[in-house]
Amino acid sequence: MLLLAVFLWGGSNAGTKFLVQTWPPIWIGSTRLLSAGLILLAILRWTKWLGTTTPLSAQVAGDLWFRGGLTLAVYIVVFNLALKYTSASHVALYLGASPVWALLWEERPSKNWRSAQRYAAAGLAVTGVIVLNWPSVRSGIGGWRGEFLGLAASLLWTTYGRQGRALGVTLSGAEVSAHTMWRAGAILLPLALVEVAIRGVVWRTDYVLVQTYCLIAGGVVAYALWNTALKHWPTSQVLLFNNLIPLCTMAWAWVCLNEPITGIFWLAMILIVLGVILGQGKWAKLAGARSLVSE
Repeated sequence: MLLLAVFLWGGSNAGTKFLVQTWPPIWIGSTRLLSAGLILLAILRWTKWLGTTTPLSAQVAGDLWFRGGLTLAVYIVVFNLALKYTSASHVALYLGASPVWALLWEERPSKNWRSAQRYAAAGLAVTGVIVLNWPSVRSGIGGWRGEFLGLAASLLWTTYGRQGRALGVTLSGAEVSAHTMWRAGAILLPLALVEVAIRGVVWRTDYVLVQTYCLIAGGVVAYALWNTALKHWPTSQVLLFNNLIPLCTMAWAWVCLNEPITGIFWLAMILIVLGVILGQGKWAKLAGARSLVSE
């Protein structure tokens, strides 16, 4: 299930890259989130596939608008703009570093092994980000905008994850996603309509099919698979599969969009993945267990 979810998300990232070259980016994000959120709500209401629904208090409903929905709305706009100005594999790789930013956010530096481990992980991830950014910055070509927007999207995704964690105290993961998705789409809808009025939307069969795939496969099916996996595996193990999304996105973009695979990408990916693994792993506990076995 996890490998299929990763495969679907990789295709969704490549599909969005294809769409933003012609379709307005806010329009893409608004219509997709609004539709996916409403479909997830319908699944929650009429089936038991993703669990049950929880009545919303006024406080929780407000938090869903201003903490979850608004954060997700800003994220999706920045994410789509990043895809417009740089490669899909680069943007996916920046998002792969999100767990490291989350680790740093949770704890200030202190004199212990866990803190040293986290900041060493951050160092690796930051080095990977610099490696990925450096060619664009050095050349001065406009591609640097996409790289920095990709990094901003990574930080915004971390922020949304923290908001989702807070909302998850009273709601399930499926409910948080469904409620914040349709609210984010609704928040962006007025801007999307202005964008369409100014730029227009080119209606072609391939564009509609790609948007439908991203909406259903990447927005509903992949999430359902991911949520099901969380019921059977520890969260830390499930999150490690995020490291496969940049690889899968790269493969989709290479096959479907003819995006080149560069040595810089591989080097940056190794550094960022090592950072995520170092930051997520419980190495001190593992070392203690090994020493007990040897004794």
